[in-house]
Amino acid sequence: MKISRGLAALILTICFQTIVSAEYLYKDELIYNPKFNAEVEKLGTELHSKTGIALKLIMLSKLPHDKNIVEYQREILKDFSEPTILLTFSELDSQVDILANDASLYEYFDKKQVLSPVASPVQAFLMAVLYSNSFETFKEMMSDSDGTILPLLAGKAKDGETLGKYSGAMFNGYTDIAEQIAISKNIVLENAAGNANKNSILLVKTVFYGFILYALFMYLKRKFYTGREELEQK
Repeated sequence: MKISRGLAALILTICFQTIVSAEYLYKDELIYNPKFNAEVEKLGTELHSKTGIALKLIMLSKLPHDKNIVEYQREILKDFSEPTILLTFSELDSQVDILANDASLYEYFDKKQVLSPVASPVQAFLMAVLYSNSFETFKEMMSDSDGTILPLLAGKAKDGETLGKYSGAMFNGYTDIAEQIAISKNIVLENAAGNANKNSILLVKTVFYGFILYALFMYLKRKFYTGREELEQK
């Protein structure tokens, strides 16, 4: 049977994607971007060679119908005997999680911080002031900030830029975990994102603070004019 040129190209593309996704970008059902693959592979390879820890990224369209995200990750981790950490995102389930096959691995990074929906301590303070109903709740909310994934995932994306948002958010979190492990192990990662990783979160913080300042300005402006009108009516 003669295979058309287009079909042959499609088969080669699928094979290529399978190959490059087989190591640290363990599964990719969303992005299919060779540059994204290459960046994850570079950083994952360096981290593993210097620490012996395999940090694997999984990008799913949807979780299997019979499993939640933790059950899914536990099933995957059965295939690995070496120290392994999974960072998993499921698009249609709107879930992100991190799971390690050895509890001691959590000593090298702060899972709660990486997965925090709050971008900064200032944002955490404002939320604590508005929503806490006790001092204990206030302290708990104040301790939850500097998230590197969810603040980016929560942001609106322009038409055609959703996949870019996914890849940016997940690589941000992947890099954050890798850099924290490197600091804990007292090593330097040449392929870490460094300042570029922090700039995306800085953008989220800037937009958030800008919104807060604008809302405060409008509130004070409204109060000023209301008070002025009341004086004039008297």
